Amino acid sequence: MTALPNSRTEPDGSAVIRVLSYNIRSMRDDTDALARVIAACAPDLVLIQEAPRFFRWRKKLARLAAASGLVILSGGGTAAGPALLCSLRATVERTSDVLLPLTPGLHRRGFATAVVRFGGARIGVLSCHLSLQSDERYAQGGLLLDQLADLGTEHTVAGGDLNDRPTGRTFRRLAAALQDCWAVAPWGGEYTSIPTNPHQRIDAIFAGGGVEVLGCGVPEARDGLTEADLRAATDHLPVLAALRVPAAG
Repeated sequence: MTALPNSRTEPDGSAVIRVLSYNIRSMRDDTDALARVIAACAPDLVLIQEAPRFFRWRKKLARLAAASGLVILSGGGTAAGPALLCSLRATVERTSDVLLPLTPGLHRRGFATAVVRFGGARIGVLSCHLSLQSDERYAQGGLLLDQLADLGTEHTVAGGDLNDRPTGRTFRRLAAALQDCWAVAPWGGEYTSIPTNPHQRIDAIFAGGGVEVLGCGVPEARDGLTEADLRAATDHLPVLAALRVPAAG
């Protein structure tokens, strides 16, 4: 497997960034393995789902960020689970946690969002964990697209646990409006669930127009990333993408 490009800033101000999307199951598994997986992927941005939400959740998320060589950007309990981490390479313009309408009897859902800069590139970022219920999930897909537009950036990236496969109507709704990074430039593995028997792609990274997808998929065991850690860290496999973001006009 060819390695994904490393992060860099080009002379024209554009930036190559590495984006990781990862459902971490509230850090209920092997947190040391989880930190090793994240660090081995060398991300600039981490789009987390199922971050700790309750007792001392900020401290738990901060420990994970520190162990991974990153810092907290936004989200966690205040976004009902989605969170964003970033490297010190990012310049943060603003952040916002968005709670979605609550359907009685179902889990509260939300988005963690931010606008960040890398070199001369400016990008809006969103992490999501969509509903298990089909109609609610479809509505949340529409809210996701609205929220990306509301970030007011020319270039965007969104990702998360969609609880939907590529043939599902919510996944197709997002892929019709955004670039499904795996479909555009497949790299590594495809399936994200479950680590012991990967058989479905329910986690994805999407990029807005103008962003060049250099590669996207589930990283394989190599370069400090082990199969044992991928299985022990959580009940999903991570999705890693390399994107080239043009300099802001």
